[in-house]
Amino acid sequence: MRFNAVEERIITLRGTNVILDFDVALLYGVETKRINEAVKNNSDKFPEGYVLQTTDEEMKELRSKFSTTNMSRVNCKAFTEKGLYMLATILKSAQATQTTIAIVETFTKIRELSRTVAELSDAKDESRQKSLMQHGGEIFSEIIGNDLHVCDTETTVELNFAVLKLKHTVKRKEK
Repeated sequence: MRFNAVEERIITLRGTNVILDFDVALLYGVETKRINEAVKNNSDKFPEGYVLQTTDEEMKELRSKFSTTNMSRVNCKAFTEKGLYMLATILKSAQATQTTIAIVETFTKIRELSRTVAELSDAKDESRQKSLMQHGGEIFSEIIGNDLHVCDTETTVELNFAVLKLKHTVKRKEK
């Protein structure tokens, strides 16, 4: 399973990155009710903060933003990163193992990219900034597609009304 198969299903709900139960089911190749049964039958493995139950208002907003083909009429569960890790201890199949690896790798890459961007904003040395931008571009390329690789980066610094703007472009070419 590729990073982007997982990454494109991650949404932000209540300020937390989550994957909705029907997307988790799709990734694991099972029915949504099997995911929810796993949570219900192993409630001790899902303490507060592992799975969020969506509210009526959140479901209304989600339905307006996303295709409703997989979305049921009932409020769905939203799995946090920790909840997904715990779910991986319950679901046992070859596809579940591959999906869990992809989920772990994706969340790890997102955290690494976030740290790199934060470090970039603190870096004063131009060569360090360039190095961090290159690293960030490589991480981003890994997340959006394994069949592409970074061949060059381009950095532009422009002064606009006394505000420094930094633009970074990742040039990719197919392998």
